[in-house]
Amino acid sequence: MKKLILAGAIFGFFFSSCGNQGTKPEEQKMTDADLKLIETAKNYFSQLPPAADPTTPLAQLGKKLYYDDSFSANGKMSCNTCHPIANYGVDNERTSPGHDGTRGTRNSPTTFNAYFHVAQFWDGRSPDLADQAKGPVLNPVEMGLKTGDDVVAIMKSSEEYQSMFKAAFPDETDPVSFDNFAKAVAEFEATLATPAAFDGFLDGAVNMLDDEQKKGLSLFIETGCIACHIGPGLGGNMMQRFGLVHGPYWEFTGSDLKDEGKFVVTGNEADKNVFKSPSLRNIEKTAPYFHDGSAESLEEAVRIMAYTQLGKELSKEEIDKMIAFFKSLTGKIPDHAL
Repeated sequence: MKKLILAGAIFGFFFSSCGNQGTKPEEQKMTDADLKLIETAKNYFSQLPPAADPTTPLAQLGKKLYYDDSFSANGKMSCNTCHPIANYGVDNERTSPGHDGTRGTRNSPTTFNAYFHVAQFWDGRSPDLADQAKGPVLNPVEMGLKTGDDVVAIMKSSEEYQSMFKAAFPDETDPVSFDNFAKAVAEFEATLATPAAFDGFLDGAVNMLDDEQKKGLSLFIETGCIACHIGPGLGGNMMQRFGLVHGPYWEFTGSDLKDEGKFVVTGNEADKNVFKSPSLRNIEKTAPYFHDGSAESLEEAVRIMAYTQLGKELSKEEIDKMIAFFKSLTGKIPDHAL
């Protein structure tokens, strides 16, 4: 019986401490409407899956590699340059400048909560984080190194790296490799989870969302946004055509480049203008929006999405409610990553 009382006390303390500041105990009661909304939301969304342990030698190595600007042609760029951890994994640029100042053609997406995505890059060309990690280092427009051997040479020139690789890959006789570089960076990125108020709401802490956010969540579901933005990331789990109902998309975004997305990789006509549906986690912090950063504001992005993907014209009041809901998806930047 004492164990049951203690468990109940801990459970109650967790939710009372996680709720909105100033919330009274009697306000924590779940109404029938709250229960229905939570149950409906659980049909489409889920809490974040467990992240990787940031204290392992592999994750610690990955963190050092992520921040190291040695792996660039100008010696001034790292993964953190275009995906700064302190800024929710984005640089807030439409497109990012590379080692010689040349800009890429696509927006740099956040590295946060990417560990469970169906694929990486806007066009989905990498199946996982490890494969993705090899791309920017060798991209001539981005970090600009020539080959994986260049990456290995930099790591082998450092006694600290050699020691860290041995700790991270204890069963390998020659652990300093480009493949292991990628595995380590991917492991660090897999620690970048940002649980938010919405996760608590799904778990029954009803006051983690205020009334406006609950209305926004209901509207998000009823409008049909769940056709693409579902799962733990509210996106990141499918490829979809941009301009599904009204297109081509650039007629509505004003995009400078008519990027055809996955088609550029596959050459398959069915893949024209197909991109990965982005996660909406921390979306209020990751402007500008879309694959080319063509939408400066979240209000603009929601309006364009509703029309091009669903054929619906939302009022400003409806958009504001959705944006209020999106704020419940903003989590805390993990201390271990800074």
